[in-house]
Amino acid sequence: MSDMRMSPNLALNQLVAQRQAAGEPLIHLGFGESRLPAFAPLVERLAAGATRNAYGPVAGAPAVRGAAAGYFNRRRIPTDADQIVVAPGSKPLLMALNLAVPGDVLLPRPAWNTYAPQARLAGKHPIAVPIPEECGGVPDPDALRECITAARVLGRDPRIMVLTLPDNPTGTLASPPLIRELCAIAEEEGLLIVSDEIYRDVVHDPATEFLSPAEVAPECTVIATGLSKSLALGGWRIGVARFPTGPWGEWIRTGVVSVASEVWSTLAGPMQAVAEYAFSEPQDVRDRLRASARLHGVVAREVHRITVEAGARCRPPTGAFYVYPDFEPVREELAKYEVTDSPTLARRMLDLGIVVLAGHLLGDEGDALRFKCATSMLYGETAEQQQLSLDAQDPLALPHVRSNLDRIEESFQRLIP
Repeated sequence: MSDMRMSPNLALNQLVAQRQAAGEPLIHLGFGESRLPAFAPLVERLAAGATRNAYGPVAGAPAVRGAAAGYFNRRRIPTDADQIVVAPGSKPLLMALNLAVPGDVLLPRPAWNTYAPQARLAGKHPIAVPIPEECGGVPDPDALRECITAARVLGRDPRIMVLTLPDNPTGTLASPPLIRELCAIAEEEGLLIVSDEIYRDVVHDPATEFLSPAEVAPECTVIATGLSKSLALGGWRIGVARFPTGPWGEWIRTGVVSVASEVWSTLAGPMQAVAEYAFSEPQDVRDRLRASARLHGVVAREVHRITVEAGARCRPPTGAFYVYPDFEPVREELAKYEVTDSPTLARRMLDLGIVVLAGHLLGDEGDALRFKCATSMLYGETAEQQQLSLDAQDPLALPHVRSNLDRIEESFQRLIP
């Protein structure tokens, strides 16, 4: 614990807020918040649920668990309410899984910056595995087998594998064949799959095929999700976990509920009212999800274009709201400005007025010239501007969006004058 520090993305967000409040004109691409106004029907449910001030069941009331089960059933994942636990965000659920399930944790490299610290907090070893060339969010299958073998030789005990679908930080989605291959390895090696699907409803193209590991390896997959990203409710803290059927799944769920009973007791009653409505997916919620995913995709693809034209390699974003450029092709040019790794590259971007999250903070190789851009912060400073962005046929043409993108493009062009 003496080595623990604040999560780097949260620390960066606080620092940027202070500097912006002091008048510094920074564009913030370092924090993965879906910067959209609160959806009015959910605000109504929150107000209506304000009288729900009793604790209630630790796992959540039957109605909200039933709604979440329906959400998964509509996605080809047969689920009963008794397989569901709701919590104040998906982060506590992921931490509870680390505390309830023994064994070290296999992570894609790079990965969301919370996975590894949570594993360490639980006394585990995070084991980073390189991602495939075509996408992020999952370990490369060949490298995974090698890492499992090497970890066991070193006395490690890899038992959990985390997948992120779609991925933070690369903004990409692993293909169904890749998911099937990883599930086969998990079953062979006796691994628990933790599938973080909090960005599932932020796939840009509705026609994209999404395969959850729970469809392929249902007895060894736990799904974590929530409403922070898809419905822009990060500050409301609503998370859901779906556990497998059978003795192992019941044992894991019991362990997570035991942790919950000692840590957060239950999801706040008003938030359960919101979650019940949201996971029931009436037409207004479905329309909002489609509009949000479209906006995220349009803006992410424009930032992708800007990074590529500045000399980076970058996987085209297909989900979530991130791009993860790699400036290795222009390493020699960047060295002239004393940029040799991800920390110095992030500092160079800050000097140009753009805040990014350096790749080494996401477990990436320290000397790599990579960082994460969160494009969901570009929709406007006010709720009115953000709503205009959401409603616009061409959000890139809106002055408040275009001006941000033009500043970003100018800064990237100045990266290597």
